[in-house]
Amino acid sequence: MRLATFSYKGQSSKVGVPTDGLMVDVNAAYRALLSSKGEPAAAALADAITPSEIIAFLEGGDRALGAAGEALGYVSKLGARAAEDHSLAYPIDKITLHAPVPKPGKLICIGLNYRDHAEEAGAQIPADPTLFAKMASCVIAHGEAIKLPTVSTDIDYEAELAVVIGKRAKDVPAAKALDYVVGYTIVNDVSARDFQRRTTQWMAGKNFDTFAPMGPHIVLKDEIPDPHVLDISLEINGRRLQNSNTKNLIFNVNVLIADITRFLTLEPGDVISTGTPSGVGFVRKPPVFLLAGDRVKVEIAKIGALENPVVAP
Repeated sequence: MRLATFSYKGQSSKVGVPTDGLMVDVNAAYRALLSSKGEPAAAALADAITPSEIIAFLEGGDRALGAAGEALGYVSKLGARAAEDHSLAYPIDKITLHAPVPKPGKLICIGLNYRDHAEEAGAQIPADPTLFAKMASCVIAHGEAIKLPTVSTDIDYEAELAVVIGKRAKDVPAAKALDYVVGYTIVNDVSARDFQRRTTQWMAGKNFDTFAPMGPHIVLKDEIPDPHVLDISLEINGRRLQNSNTKNLIFNVNVLIADITRFLTLEPGDVISTGTPSGVGFVRKPPVFLLAGDRVKVEIAKIGALENPVVAP
């Protein structure tokens, strides 16, 4: 199953499940299911178990995910026409897709986490994960535009597998780390290289508005039992510039969660973007930076594709 955040005709955003050309409104469908069973407090119970905001939904853990599965089954039995008529689901082409976690409490990124990328950047292979943060204000959805800033022309791309945390995690051993993951998505860690290099801290170059495209959905971990065998690639205007596999991560998902939770607490809806493979723009000769009119596509096996146009300042 996949989880999405979407809106319809300007309404507040909702948690959805895409299926067969429809986006199921999980809260509305679960409410209808409870009503069909004669539950007198269907609305209140649905709001408690399947809230319409994704972080609150993820805080519900297995109970919320189970209810989403039940809601999906109810819509399937009801049929597409009836589900649409009762506003339980909407045609995919009629909804607005948002980033799956539009405002993550933490968006933690990993630098130099593929050996070939560290080597192409002329950096030493790190002995420990290199961590930095992107702010929630950077996050945009599949299909939204990456906006080039007025103060930099060195705008680079980075295809990355992202991990979405499903429950509170502190001092987690690596062997149990995946127990705290709800699923996986894609992040493009867009970077202004000149601002990134101004100091030893990367924050400025990583945090321009629109510099964290994310999506299109969260694919639950039962569909990806091993996140370390996934092909990952990036294309600009159909030209493939990155092509690797997550088996080449220096620090895998288990190690990253164990390392991070030694010093901070991860919470539902937090996102870890695991780093990018070789082929980034600034090391190419000549360099390849994003230009207005470009279309960037990041693809990861079993997750799908994240595509974003690039527009002028």
